[in-house]
Amino acid sequence: MTEVSSLTGRLLVATPALADPNFDRAVVLLLDHDEEGSLGVVLNRPTPVDVNDILEGWGDLAGEPGVVFQGGPVSLDSALGVAVVPGGASGEAGPLGWRRVRGAIGLVDLEAPPQLLASALGSLRIFAGYAGWGPGQLEDELVDGAWYVVESEPGDVSSPCPERLWREVLRRQRGELAMVATYPDDPSLN
Repeated sequence: MTEVSSLTGRLLVATPALADPNFDRAVVLLLDHDEEGSLGVVLNRPTPVDVNDILEGWGDLAGEPGVVFQGGPVSLDSALGVAVVPGGASGEAGPLGWRRVRGAIGLVDLEAPPQLLASALGSLRIFAGYAGWGPGQLEDELVDGAWYVVESEPGDVSSPCPERLWREVLRRQRGELAMVATYPDDPSLN
């Protein structure tokens, strides 16, 4: 199933037709995608909660805004750390406590002491919850036109203006997909 596993590390960008309010204009980084299902985090849903309020020591390493992001509607009481390691795309193993997802983007072991990773991390985001799909569920949504699948860039993980990420990711695509970035928030007002 090479095609299925190739989506790991890519972005799902919600199409304007996606009706689920959990994913309205969402940009999801797929952390795992195989025949058993898919798991990702929504990159553009900041919460008002400071990282240090829930994970002592990690707040100093989190990029701006230094808040927890709602990674999705599943398991909101769990936390995931996603970080970019400069030079991590070169194929080296990366630092202890970090597992590569794709290129320089990887998962952080939040059970590890923050000092262990402090010097290696270029940027870090903490997510409460995640987005999950059972076997074949995401593929069905892709066939239904709910998501655009595009390449991720390390800067997507730490965008300082997450509220603009949906438009920014679409704008950098080629052809007609770039035009979707201009889609109005409420088309009924046109």
